[in-house]
Amino acid sequence: MQANQLTTYTSGDLTISSPDEAVVLRLATLAIAAAPVVAANSIPPVGEPWPGEGGVNGGLFQGGERPYYLIIPTGADAEVKMEFGSFGKELDGAMSPHDGMTNTADLVETDNTYPAAQFCAKFERDGYKDYYLMSRREASFLEGTVPQVFSGGTHWTSTQSSANCAYGLDFEDGWLSYYDKVNERLVRPVRRKYF
Repeated sequence: MQANQLTTYTSGDLTISSPDEAVVLRLATLAIAAAPVVAANSIPPVGEPWPGEGGVNGGLFQGGERPYYLIIPTGADAEVKMEFGSFGKELDGAMSPHDGMTNTADLVETDNTYPAAQFCAKFERDGYKDYYLMSRREASFLEGTVPQVFSGGTHWTSTQSSANCAYGLDFEDGWLSYYDKVNERLVRPVRRKYF
């Protein structure tokens, strides 16, 4: 090896350079062995609070373009009873069975009044303002993973079934059905955490 020639190893933000190739190989081997991918132990068990994330880990949901964890806030301010809203108004949107975030955006961005979606969209916890009204599939998933986090009774989802009805899920017995939008049901915001 020439005196001014370097051997270099680069991986992500890590760069190791030295004129001694053996040193570079040894340090690169140590770096590869020590590099964490995603620290699985930093993810709390399902049903446990996720520090700094605004709620409880509801589990890894497989919906959408890529999987995400559903985070459910707890406390008296995180759950209310109210109407879905805008009974008799046909909305072109908010029909997705799996995408509560898009449904909520569709509901909030209209001229009609959707108090359940508006409550969730305005909710804030731990500095996060990206809460939304869960979809019917997200609600079914959470009923299977963390029913104990929810009060017993029917919770609105963001999935409409018609101009007069939207889906609600009963966290006491797991029944998913549709209800008149003028009925008062429980409302709980959720948010997503991607990895």
